[in-house]
Amino acid sequence: MFKESDIILETKHIIKQFPISKNRTLTACNDINLNVYKQKTLGIVGESGCGKSTFVRMLIQIDTPTKGGIFFHNKNILELSKKEKWLNRQNMQMVFQDPLASFNPKMKVIDILTEPLMNFGRLNKNEKELKAKELLELVELPEDFLYRFPHNMSGGQRQRISIARALSLEPEILVCDEATSSLDVSIQKNIIDLLVRLQKEKNISIVFICHDIALIQSFAHEIAVMYKGHIVEIIPGNQVGTNAAHPYTQTLLGALFSIHMDRNKKIEPIECEATSTLDFSSGCIFQNRCKYCIKKCREEKPTLRKIAPEHQVACHHVVNH
Repeated sequence: MFKESDIILETKHIIKQFPISKNRTLTACNDINLNVYKQKTLGIVGESGCGKSTFVRMLIQIDTPTKGGIFFHNKNILELSKKEKWLNRQNMQMVFQDPLASFNPKMKVIDILTEPLMNFGRLNKNEKELKAKELLELVELPEDFLYRFPHNMSGGQRQRISIARALSLEPEILVCDEATSSLDVSIQKNIIDLLVRLQKEKNISIVFICHDIALIQSFAHEIAVMYKGHIVEIIPGNQVGTNAAHPYTQTLLGALFSIHMDRNKKIEPIECEATSTLDFSSGCIFQNRCKYCIKKCREEKPTLRKIAPEHQVACHHVVNH
């Protein structure tokens, strides 16, 4: 399913640290190695504070890694000149969680949609209206939205505008940071259906991060499960429901509610709170919340190991069984 020749973006040993005090450092992302494949969707899932947003901010060059490399078509974008980095931004565009916060409230939709093209000198003023209409049609919005302000639109409509703006530069990769989390469930599905259609039409790759494993497994080709800055499992999206192996991934799945669920099945919550990575010393990052924890888990940090084709897990219990 995933070919090495189809890798268009690769992160190698990405680490991001933030100084907290004189002698303390927070490691938000710890040795992240992930691939983005041509015309595929990489989903990154995990609870709030696990480092997902920090990771994607490094992908689109808002933040710089403390260590590691980010390779776009085998070229490390961290080593590009200032001008090259600016030009490279056209290849990776982002859809934010709150589109209203990312829009200039004084700008109308026509200006919001065409601003990226104008910034890169790819559009003349007399072409703005035609291009904006084309972008509105792309995300299934009517032409009369052209001269509206974002605050006069619904959340789902604003997110469609955000997607259209991101796609205006025809990027190879679309990065979505919790792009549906603030929307109603029915609207979420519409936005996901739109992204799936656009991916096929535009031949784009998508990096989609969220905390909802049920949502992400419905359309992602590959899913990376993140916990406290670590990738603990990488698995094909269509196998999550049946083959998820890491105790944390299984816990996320066990927390899902469905009208079709077995009402006699006991729901087992994680008993204790997640410890801060500031207090983490050695061993497995999930040790204090895992029912399978043994001495080895407290002493030796597990690394991602292949347990099946395209399936990796960082867990001593899984590897030993």
